[in-house]
Amino acid sequence: MVRLNRIYTGTGDDGTTGLVDGSRLPKHAARMEAIGAVDAANSAIGLALCAMAQSAHAAVLTGVQNDLFDLGADLATPLGSAGVADFTPSDMVLRIVPAQAARLEKAIDGANEAIAPLTSFVLPGGSEAAARLHVARASVRAAERTMSALAASEPVNPAALVYINRLSDLLFVLARAENDGGRGDVLWVPGASRT
Repeated sequence: MVRLNRIYTGTGDDGTTGLVDGSRLPKHAARMEAIGAVDAANSAIGLALCAMAQSAHAAVLTGVQNDLFDLGADLATPLGSAGVADFTPSDMVLRIVPAQAARLEKAIDGANEAIAPLTSFVLPGGSEAAARLHVARASVRAAERTMSALAASEPVNPAALVYINRLSDLLFVLARAENDGGRGDVLWVPGASRT
């Protein structure tokens, strides 16, 4: 259990921050950019939840928010930390596991069953809940880009990359679900305002 008695420590005043293994990185390092982007995505999901109090999908997103804290811990524990030679979770190292992405796929399939098929791309809007979910989806895509950039230079848990990709798909489907099962979607009309 995490216990925080003091919120500020002063240890980051020099522009560095600590990782799970005790090492320190500059706050602008690629790993910290990825962790920060995941945090921003989690906050956007929290904001979306404020408009979804009566939604059947709220519990799924609450679980996602917990997963995103797991993802932050995963990213904050570089490969090899605590003597771990791979991305297998242990009592000492929290990692995203394939079952978490599989749970998202099940939620996507379940929510998508009741939604009308797409006939065009969807503009991010409609109901307030759907619009907030689209903002969260865009935030998750930004997090995915930062994680991909990190993975180009340092090892990143492959299950974490799958999870973040699947999450943006879930948010898209839930936005359509919150738009009256897709009936309230705002559809893109190519070139509509050119004349």
